[in-house]
Amino acid sequence: MVKNYNFVEKLRDLGLRPTKQRVKMCEVLFNREKTFHFTINDLVKMISEEMNEKISLATVYNTVHAFQKKGYLKEISINSDKSYFDTNTSVHHHFYDEDTHQLIDCDENDIDPVNIKKNITGKKINSVEVLVKVASDNQTQK
Repeated sequence: MVKNYNFVEKLRDLGLRPTKQRVKMCEVLFNREKTFHFTINDLVKMISEEMNEKISLATVYNTVHAFQKKGYLKEISINSDKSYFDTNTSVHHHFYDEDTHQLIDCDENDIDPVNIKKNITGKKINSVEVLVKVASDNQTQK
């Protein structure tokens, strides 16, 4: 019950009413041993299955974006119409498998530091995060 109390406070901090659906969303997102990646539709399905009832897509969308704006989640845009969210908000790189549509954390030891040779005048670089898109190599499947 202490965990739910923390979720209620987290939701109130965001200016959101701590409904049963939103508290369940917090449990699905933050009551895990490992971080994970998800789309809004993935999360709707997970919550619906765990609660045995439907949850509004709008509720999930608005709550996820409130969490993201507050820094509890990170958004990773794959393209103009596909975004994933990550419960690991630290600076890190990703692989995106275009065949399976899976987003995978990339260990920092797998990528050398990125050398940025030019910056935008009057701006400072806050972070550099690499998204590596991979797909099956049809050349090797002959």
